[in-house]
Amino acid sequence: MANSRKLWSQKLLGHTTGENANAADLRKTETQRRGNAQHPLTHPSRSAGTQNLAQLAARNAKNNVLSGKRAVFEGCILGIDPSLRGSGFAVIDFQAGKEPKLLFSKTLKLKQDLSFADCLGEIYKTCSDCCYEYPVKHVALEETIYVNNFKIAQILGAARGAAIAAANVLGLPIFEYPPLRIKQAVVGFGRASKGQVAGMTKQILKLDEALAFDESDASAAALCHAYSFRA
Repeated sequence: MANSRKLWSQKLLGHTTGENANAADLRKTETQRRGNAQHPLTHPSRSAGTQNLAQLAARNAKNNVLSGKRAVFEGCILGIDPSLRGSGFAVIDFQAGKEPKLLFSKTLKLKQDLSFADCLGEIYKTCSDCCYEYPVKHVALEETIYVNNFKIAQILGAARGAAIAAANVLGLPIFEYPPLRIKQAVVGFGRASKGQVAGMTKQILKLDEALAFDESDASAAALCHAYSFRA
């Protein structure tokens, strides 16, 4: 059986063989089955806003096909730096022959007296609002980092889950990158500091001032995806 590195290489190249091909076919069949089934969000008794959500998800589903070929990314990417009380969001527009343009950035600062569940709800709503307000094509964020404290890991995982769930409900493709890879792609150094990331995103996006760290990290995730994109 092929080792994990070889399988990962095949995945990046868009190839599947043997068991992988069968698994891919099964996933495709399951996706089609789910797409044909009536989802609670699309029930006729729901509000008009919910119907709009279903329409948006159907439109976004068209972007969820990758062939594995390197190409210049065109469109808007929502970058997210998830945190329970200080998530960063950034929407960047990429067009061939043009410099990337920051359309929106925000740090979602939530008060300490806000409950855990309410924080997750605010993260979900902010991610959804970004996708409604801008023609987001893909969503990019950091992979989970290793932490020794189980409670902190649980909180970070929940915050990421809220953002990912919001994007998934809208039918948007979601991409995750290791922090080292994001820094390498944007700064050229995998151990770059937050200040260096902020400085480089300011330079790349032609901003007058550097973004707040959470927003620059979110922008860096979006930039990394655009640089790594395989159509």
